[in-house]
Amino acid sequence: MRLSVAESLEQVVPDDWDRVAGNDDPFLSHAFLYALEHSGCASDATGWGARHLLLHDPAGRLIGAVPLYLKSHSFGEFVFDWAWADAYRRAGLQYYPKLIAGVPFSPVTGRRILVADGTDRDALRSHLIRGARELAEDLGVSSLHWLFTNPEDTAALEAHGMMRRTGFQFHWHNRGYRDFDDFLSGFSSPKRKKVRRERQQLHAAGIETDVLTGSDLGPAHWQRFYEFHIDTIRKYGGPAFLTPQFFQLLGTTLSGRAVMVVARRGGEDIAAALNLRGTHALYGRYWGTTQEIPGLHFETCYYRAIEYCIASGIDRFESGAQGDHKLARGFLPSPTHSAHWLKHPEFARAVAAFLDREDSGMEAHLNELNAHSPFRK
Repeated sequence: MRLSVAESLEQVVPDDWDRVAGNDDPFLSHAFLYALEHSGCASDATGWGARHLLLHDPAGRLIGAVPLYLKSHSFGEFVFDWAWADAYRRAGLQYYPKLIAGVPFSPVTGRRILVADGTDRDALRSHLIRGARELAEDLGVSSLHWLFTNPEDTAALEAHGMMRRTGFQFHWHNRGYRDFDDFLSGFSSPKRKKVRRERQQLHAAGIETDVLTGSDLGPAHWQRFYEFHIDTIRKYGGPAFLTPQFFQLLGTTLSGRAVMVVARRGGEDIAAALNLRGTHALYGRYWGTTQEIPGLHFETCYYRAIEYCIASGIDRFESGAQGDHKLARGFLPSPTHSAHWLKHPEFARAVAAFLDREDSGMEAHLNELNAHSPFRK
């Protein structure tokens, strides 16, 4: 078997990559990752230098891969290690560059060690983990981080000495609901009334929403969506990671996975939320609006997406990172995981001790959040 490094997905045949990535997760697809690179969102210039690890069998067939990036900062990761970087700086050491395995700007749990079906998955997974560690050593980076790993990868990484970190997101789960009212019927009365009041007030304000998918979406929709997105980013002072070209590429290559909720008033589009659909889950990613209207965000980003999941028989809706306000709307806390290797032994010990303390606090926090669920006890 042969390991190599690709500094662009242009060097990888799309069908070969997708064969090891699978079809379940749109964020691991060649189309999504290539769109980030080709549009300039993920590049050496933006601090996201692709260093994808590839594993070929003796016949030259791609049988494994890891989406890897050489990072010069910690933006766009959603597993926050700024304190670790600051500790390195205060000690006179360099934390950057570092190496991460993940999907840029996408806090979505999934496979990070991609292995083709019909192979010895455990053996190839171990081979790729060792290869990533060796690449980190060869590049001279401070650390190697695996972000939003699924349970199988997390266990394998821990077995190879990586330090596990636990976080959480709010996810909605489909319990076989017949419709949105059936979903709300499980809420306590005050919580149920609050959601219904939010939706009624928005309807009374003349807001209408449509769910657009696949061929419903044309270049004008994607351009308008970018305008909403960037307007909201600038309004709140956040960094603008994504470009118009990225969204146009998504519309060309992943339109079959896109679920866009568009809100309009008086015939004018005023807001939109973009989701991507996997085999079993809907993933909420980006949103934007030109008008600040109470309840518009909840309707566009959450309620209409939940209705879509119920109608389509989708198991769960992952609405993105953070947002305690999601709890009152039926999204329950779900643990997320990452795995970490730090080259400096003393810092590694300090981080391991910190993660032990953080893990205990996280368990208590999750229990507290679940106690405030909107569902009847």
